Amino acid sequence: MDLGIAGRRAIVCASSRGLGRACAEALAREGVDVTINGRDLGTLEETARDIRALAPVTVTSVAGDIASEATRAALLAACPEPDILVNNNGGPSPGNFKSWDRDDWIAAFDANMISATMMIQAVLDGMVERRFGRIVNITSAMVKTPLAVMGLSTAARSALTSLTKALSRDVAHANVTLNNLLPERFDTARQRSMAELRAAVGGVTVEQAYEEMKRSIAAQRLGRPEELGAACAFLCSAHAGYISGQNLQLDGGSYTGLI
Repeated sequence: MDLGIAGRRAIVCASSRGLGRACAEALAREGVDVTINGRDLGTLEETARDIRALAPVTVTSVAGDIASEATRAALLAACPEPDILVNNNGGPSPGNFKSWDRDDWIAAFDANMISATMMIQAVLDGMVERRFGRIVNITSAMVKTPLAVMGLSTAARSALTSLTKALSRDVAHANVTLNNLLPERFDTARQRSMAELRAAVGGVTVEQAYEEMKRSIAAQRLGRPEELGAACAFLCSAHAGYISGQNLQLDGGSYTGLI
């Protein structure tokens, strides 16, 4: 299927690796010029080279932490009129509710709610004026199935989810959509760190921790980043203008609820 977005411009935050990179690659395959971002300059430039080899599109890289105002300004300077914005950032580490202080909560909201909100605020009016815009936030399955141990993540991401829903109603008339992807158990570096943490505290090997994770998923496997990338590309497509304010779970069929 031709997604109808060749020649469009996208900002993909936190995209030097993992799920963000998968989204940038999927968009590039559709002919979208991508501005990518990551904290490690070496990894970021390697990713930029790989995407250029993948598709004949313009790839611009901006190094820095997306939670930083300076990084966000640099991204917007590199791509001042994006047609597509993919918000992404690594989530806070799991922990104990009793041990989190005010600084922990502020850091979590800065990284996983406020940074995305500021990017949306910066690009939304231009999308409305141009009568095309696609905003996709990569959040987490924890938005619908919160666990106390992931409290920092679920609180920040749920706040972003609520804001996204509210905004989506105001701009749908202009062919601007806002949607969220809710991943669960994808085979990324983040999942590796979770497996290593489980091994360290649970007296199991990393391989055993991975098997536990796989058994917790109905599909009995971890998700592949390219699967999420493909879903993101479709939500950014010309065919998805009637889909907005939604939360798409990518969890191998594991969620047990109806909505």
